[in-house]
Amino acid sequence: MPIKKMLKKPKGSPEQLHIGRHMVEVTHQARIWFPKDGYTKGDIVHYYADIAPIMLPYLKNRAVTMLRYPDGIHGEHWFHKETPDYFPAYIKRVAAQKEGGVVHQPVCNNEAAIVYLANQGCLIFHIWLSKITKLNYPDRLIIDLDPSGRFKMCDPKAFAEVRAVALDLKDLLEDLGLHPFPMLTGSRGMHVVCPLKPTKTFDEVRRFAHDLAVYVAQANPTLLTTEVRKEKRGHRIFLDIARNSYAATGVAPYSVRAYDGAPVAAPIYWEDVQQDSKLMSQRYTITTIFDRLKSEGDAWKDINKHATSISSAQKKFMRLIR
Repeated sequence: MPIKKMLKKPKGSPEQLHIGRHMVEVTHQARIWFPKDGYTKGDIVHYYADIAPIMLPYLKNRAVTMLRYPDGIHGEHWFHKETPDYFPAYIKRVAAQKEGGVVHQPVCNNEAAIVYLANQGCLIFHIWLSKITKLNYPDRLIIDLDPSGRFKMCDPKAFAEVRAVALDLKDLLEDLGLHPFPMLTGSRGMHVVCPLKPTKTFDEVRRFAHDLAVYVAQANPTLLTTEVRKEKRGHRIFLDIARNSYAATGVAPYSVRAYDGAPVAAPIYWEDVQQDSKLMSQRYTITTIFDRLKSEGDAWKDINKHATSISSAQKKFMRLIR
């Protein structure tokens, strides 16, 4: 499917979309989901239909937690994990253990599944850091640089601090033998993501991520913190490693976020972090991301080729802190 510069405009409701081998019915297309921008549910569903070929590799074989906004970004919203019985058979399910039972979460292994979930009001896609074949062994490590207490959103000059922290973190991770990739979250901050070979449990990866974050924060305590309680962070950038836990999730690449302008989570290159003075978390939106992809390509297309075990990184880190 060619990358498009503009969204398709919604037609009457409902509409049948032919996505791969499946037909997906799009309902209530005229419902306004982004009041300030005028974007409708139809706009968002068509965005997901257009971005699905690029987005699918990042969702495939991963449990999805849906963040549903059926009445738009200012309406009631909630996290939804359990797959309803009425979901079509082409949406795979995975049984994940939870406290006191099992949850059967949806898995998007085809483009139609992405579009179907969007039509169900799933505005934001959250995904597990492990694949369904090895649920307790993550193949991603995420450190979230969250500047929410430091400055207001959409300020490129202030975001320069996040860029600088990300570059320092990149150097450290590369020195440890890991291969970090940056992503603008579409919210306030940036994710630094390392692809892993799934050989360590979530508990082991989380401990390693925690030790890394503490080490980095202690080197610059006036700018950085690992303090979980917001009231104790002050105006420092929070190094959040909470996503490195069993059943925790991270926002999926190219997912829409629930803010004015319809920004998206955007994988980028380290050259962007180094050189782009206009960079900020909400730099790309449902309309501008296609120009970005056309000119620069998908920055994460080779991420899985760089997966490494953290065993060697752990040993190098222990030598470093000694």
